[in-house]
Amino acid sequence: MTATDSDIHQLMRSIIQRVATGPELSKDISREEAYGATVGILEGKVDPVQAAIFLIALRMKREAPDEYKGVLDGIRALVDGVTADVDHVVDIADPFDGYNRTLPASPFLPPLLAECGLKVVSHGLDAVGPKYGVTHRHVLQAAGVDVDLSTAEAAARLPDPALGWCYVDQASYCKPLHDLIPLRTKIIKRQVITTVEVLAKPITGRKGTHFVTGYVHKPYPPIYAMLARHVGFQSALFVRGVEGGVVPSLRQEGKYFSYHDLGEEIEVEIAPSMVGVEQNLRAVPLPDDLPKAKREGDEIAIAVDIKDAAKAAAEAGMEALRGKGGPTYDSLVYAGALILKHMGRAAHLAEAAEQLRAVLDSGKAAARVK
Repeated sequence: MTATDSDIHQLMRSIIQRVATGPELSKDISREEAYGATVGILEGKVDPVQAAIFLIALRMKREAPDEYKGVLDGIRALVDGVTADVDHVVDIADPFDGYNRTLPASPFLPPLLAECGLKVVSHGLDAVGPKYGVTHRHVLQAAGVDVDLSTAEAAARLPDPALGWCYVDQASYCKPLHDLIPLRTKIIKRQVITTVEVLAKPITGRKGTHFVTGYVHKPYPPIYAMLARHVGFQSALFVRGVEGGVVPSLRQEGKYFSYHDLGEEIEVEIAPSMVGVEQNLRAVPLPDDLPKAKREGDEIAIAVDIKDAAKAAAEAGMEALRGKGGPTYDSLVYAGALILKHMGRAAHLAEAAEQLRAVLDSGKAAARVK
């Protein structure tokens, strides 16, 4: 065993002795220790059993701020990051585990916003727990988009006036993290990685990078804000969205949190009527004839058929980009308006919604899906 391996072995032994001693006796570890453990795990220098104990013990005792930061720092140390040849980048990170109760409209936000002049990155992966749902990768692939670009290839699309957006997969920008999916699957429960991986920041702008993600549970906006500031996102927008995504409910009042210039986050109440949306549906429904499928290795959970659901979402998304009204169109208007306003492209949500409807009705954004 090399000296480095010996150091990691001793570090993991010390960490597990402290974080896995029950709800009353467990102790927090330092940011540096969390960083060292994460890098060791990603580099394959930690026994999988110890890695699993580390991740689930952190979750059970509840992660401390420095532990979140250290794990995120460890992931970002192995990210193949690129600065694109554009001033500002909007980084959209929908839930990496996808959707299984609604059809996602959000994969089509990047080309729509690109038509409005923003440079937008979407990132994700193929499949991870706990939902193993329909992801941006699935939907964009069904729409004919190349989802296997390198980080550099994806970043090169941002300054292209005919594109202005890209998708980059975790398998491309952080393969060691992607390779942990089998272990994460065996752990079953949500781990700290699930929270922080969306902040990996694979593609940045020359002057600023702006983070957009969704959430469901109340504790997460301050955690996301803390981490977004930690890794230098100049601004951030956290939307209370359907299935944890960036699109709010189309029929109920909602909220978002945001910050600018690395400042403190503020909470804002919103409603679909503010963007002229009137829907009886909270989101894009799954087609009635969509086949169900048992998830491999799980005899109980029933999930949507990923391929068919992704195809349906892709068709609905492309139709919306060509101006067809309906819940997908309204979802793009609502979420897009939040982002346009956040980025200073409109003074009010209603103004932003008008811009987006004009673009959708023109059909121009559809040509950016290549």
